[in-house]
Amino acid sequence: MGDHSSGGNAELREFLRSRRARLTPEEAGLPSRPGARRVPGLRREEVAQLAGVSVDYYVRLERGRHVNVSESVLDALARALRLNPTERAHLFTVARPVRGQRRPMPPQRVRPGLYQVLERLADTPAMVIGYRMDVLAANRMARALYTDFDALPYRDRNMARYIFLDEAARGLYDDWPSAARGTVAALHLYAGRHPHDPRLAELVGDLSLRDGDFRRWWAEHDVLRRTHGTKSYHHPLVGDLTLDYEAMTPDGDPDLTLGLYTAEPGSPSDQALRLLASWTSQPAT
Repeated sequence: MGDHSSGGNAELREFLRSRRARLTPEEAGLPSRPGARRVPGLRREEVAQLAGVSVDYYVRLERGRHVNVSESVLDALARALRLNPTERAHLFTVARPVRGQRRPMPPQRVRPGLYQVLERLADTPAMVIGYRMDVLAANRMARALYTDFDALPYRDRNMARYIFLDEAARGLYDDWPSAARGTVAALHLYAGRHPHDPRLAELVGDLSLRDGDFRRWWAEHDVLRRTHGTKSYHHPLVGDLTLDYEAMTPDGDPDLTLGLYTAEPGSPSDQALRLLASWTSQPAT
């Protein structure tokens, strides 16, 4: 996250540096020159050349010192650095930060109708995710798939905390590093839109302190928007599961995400999901 009030726009600075460092001259379409390079990736003057701006201008921009950067310059930088659509949108967001004080954000509410939708999905894991990946609501199947978020202290009802701090999560995901890195990248995307969220600062600080993987991946400044995909699990009760997920934003509330997990009809994962559904529908003994 960046502190825009002192030392320039840190989020813009670190994002540009990280994108520049990952791109080779060959990938950027520049002729390769013999001899060892002192820096990984592109030099600042090479980015400036590709974007069609002066080296001095780019250096000031990368130092987070330039406040009135034009859309055409950001567009040129996005092309020069080969940014994907999510990274491009993030660049535009962090280059023009909304000025504001660190203050508590209003608590999010889940509409009663949305709660009813979750509970009606009796054999489909479904959850509502809010600010900084807080779990605002999870139906019985989602709690059986992951953990009983309702039983956790309010502060711990968060997907990033669950993935990095709950030992069971590392065994649940078939590819934990990929899931964890994706979570960090999604959190970075949120940080670009809400740099003054004090609870985000607390979350990132806590996870950085407690987990070396989180600390390293946060420093890479990758961003990711999760819309759909496939996840594989080793569930302790029903075994292997491959689930497709869809992430949707309820109309009228852009800071909520409704996540749904489904299995291919008739597949072993579908049968395992039905088994999980029948297990969760049994009264506790």
